[in-house]
Amino acid sequence: MEKLNIVLVEPQIPQNTGNISRTCAVTGAVLHLIKPYGFTITDKQLKRAGLDYWDKLEIHEYDSLDDFFEKNNGEFYYFTTKGRKVHSEAKYPQDRPVYIIFGREDKGLPESLLFQNPDNCVRIPMRPTLRSLNLSNSVAIAAYEVLRQWDYPDLGREGKLTQYTWE
Repeated sequence: MEKLNIVLVEPQIPQNTGNISRTCAVTGAVLHLIKPYGFTITDKQLKRAGLDYWDKLEIHEYDSLDDFFEKNNGEFYYFTTKGRKVHSEAKYPQDRPVYIIFGREDKGLPESLLFQNPDNCVRIPMRPTLRSLNLSNSVAIAAYEVLRQWDYPDLGREGKLTQYTWE
């Protein structure tokens, strides 16, 4: 079974990337970061948002979007407010690499990329009069939809109380 891959194209806000790195760590997803960033990878805000999960994270960096596509293959899903299909309608295959790709917080993904891949452009439903969700929230929604379709592989399904015992 393949791992889920989360791709951030030119992320600008360190706290978003830190929160997304935490989502990757707890789900086992691989994080791909495409330069240029709006911060340095050693930024305190980035590290603080990811807390103590950095050593549990598989992360890859790329100099450009072209560099990313040259080094990776599989199924690419472009999360965008311009998508014509709802993210939960897409079927994410489990037998080959799946990449869920997100654009910059302020610009999204390049329209030329979206235009070339209309069938793999998906959106998270929201009220039509509002612009978009926060990037880290969108990544979490998307990641858990893919993992739900895959039946949450290798993820804990049952929690435990610390002071009580359920019968």
